[in-house]
Amino acid sequence: MRPKTRILVCDSLHKEGIEKLEQTGYEVDVKPTISHEDLRNVVSGYDALIVRSRTKVTREIIEAGKRLKIVGRAGVGLDNIDIEIAKKRGVKVLNTPEAPAEAVAELTIGLMVSLARKIPLADRTMKDGEWIKRDLRGWELSGKTLGLIGLGNVGERVARIAKAFGVKILITKRTPPNPGLLRELQGEFVSLSELLQRSDVVTLHVPLTPQTHRMIGTKELQLMKDGAFLVNTSRGGIIDGKALLNALRSGRLGGAALDVYEMEPPTDSSVIELPNVVCTPHIGAQTQEAQRAAAILIAEKIIKSFK
Repeated sequence: MRPKTRILVCDSLHKEGIEKLEQTGYEVDVKPTISHEDLRNVVSGYDALIVRSRTKVTREIIEAGKRLKIVGRAGVGLDNIDIEIAKKRGVKVLNTPEAPAEAVAELTIGLMVSLARKIPLADRTMKDGEWIKRDLRGWELSGKTLGLIGLGNVGERVARIAKAFGVKILITKRTPPNPGLLRELQGEFVSLSELLQRSDVVTLHVPLTPQTHRMIGTKELQLMKDGAFLVNTSRGGIIDGKALLNALRSGRLGGAALDVYEMEPPTDSSVIELPNVVCTPHIGAQTQEAQRAAAILIAEKIIKSFK
């Protein structure tokens, strides 16, 4: 008799995704706080793993997964999965980059507005009993230039929302965007250096890979306009943390908004504590809608793959 397909959910996952898998006839175990050691000890009994960003699917996990056929990431980034060893072992890696696009894009816009109007500082000082109206002169997005590094699901959505603010859109990516999309966005495709030099706000929308690791360093930050803003809702490792700290302390950058960090939670609060930095704890995909969509999509992709 053919053994039942077993799936281990290693991180929190919306119940509708789990129900969809169970309704298909799979045996689903949910262990959202499983440790790396425990996962290594039990993975041999499963045909598929579902993870988010917490669980690291390392070489030793994949090699211990004797039955493992699929690793599903309910989200975008795959930097917590050893893609190379998965490929060598014939383990398919699936993700759901389309699921959190709206949520991350809206957070990106929210962080831009927060920087421009100093909303976090205004809120904090009001709650401390201060009235610092004269110190809270901000600026409008209308008429400014927004530079998007990357134009995937999130980047494209950011561009579409930003158009409503009346910004000029610059885009840089590895390959030229679709001409029709570029016309629709009324955007301009430029090199990275030109984008950095011309943009008032730069937002990052690329995955973390060996090619993008610390792609924004001292050289790139020095190219940016004096007083420009940098927003990162992608991955922390895309920015050189020390270079960013120096640029913010010196006033070279007007400010930064960060939802992601090289270490999560961060072990160094030097950047976070700066008054010209707005920080959130990696909440880009933390909406009810995005979590539900990611769970359902990864379940559907796993079901289709097994079939």
